[in-house]
Amino acid sequence: MVSPQDAKLLDALAGKPELNTPDETEAFLDSVPLAELASMWCALQCVSRRDQAGGILATKTYFDHLPHRRPQAAFDLILEVLKTESDKPTVMQLSDKLLHPLLYMHGDEVIDRIEHEARYSERLRWLLGGVHFAPDQPLMLRIAKIAHAAAWRADHAAQRTPREPLDCKRLTVPDLARAWVEEYSKADRDWDDNFFAIMDCERDLREDDPDGLIDLILEILKIETNPVLLSVLAAGPLEEVISLATIDRIEREARANRRFHQLLGGVWYYRAPEELKLRMDALVGGPRRR
Repeated sequence: MVSPQDAKLLDALAGKPELNTPDETEAFLDSVPLAELASMWCALQCVSRRDQAGGILATKTYFDHLPHRRPQAAFDLILEVLKTESDKPTVMQLSDKLLHPLLYMHGDEVIDRIEHEARYSERLRWLLGGVHFAPDQPLMLRIAKIAHAAAWRADHAAQRTPREPLDCKRLTVPDLARAWVEEYSKADRDWDDNFFAIMDCERDLREDDPDGLIDLILEILKIETNPVLLSVLAAGPLEEVISLATIDRIEREARANRRFHQLLGGVWYYRAPEELKLRMDALVGGPRRR
């Protein structure tokens, strides 16, 4: 849940003209004091996916790129969040959002500093417990010596365990559509095994029952209008289910359902066979193959 203070911060971010383009976003946020950047990062972890647009999305993208673009600044941010944020699910997001990309791209550059800081920070040693590279990699061997892996695994397991686990195979299509919307609407920090159960269900339908996946997409369209979630629906389940085996039904549904036809505009199919490309071009009104 977003605190009133964080809500004000997010409202301010949403309307900032300085965040209109990636270059403007970088120039503006690179100059923001570290403590304020940490507050922004923490607030963003609580934002529902359906609200990640405009300045919110621009700021989130800035942080996603930070470990690649400015590795030392990314590690400064990790330390600041560890020092100032008390909410454990939020702090745990540091692992996937900042620490892993930092180590993957610049591990050799930052490992000495990580080892030095870990001597004085129990929370950093805990966070390093979530690092997972090949165990025989030199970088992983060094991390394993200082990481509190058992403590991390216990907290990660607790965070991933839902109060009411989903049994997707027992759900009706309308109930599965409601579950899809609920899980995909959550902020990343609130993902648990129910979210991954929905993802597994999508995969199983795509592989074993593509018509069933199209049924689910149509049911979601009946209850959801948020443009961010619809873009996820188009670029995920719909894009993945389109094939030469399903194109006949895709064409029928597009003729019968205006919203489904509109959703096809969010699909990219540049790797599709030529016949499928031509039929999709006809549906969406021109090539969308980039």
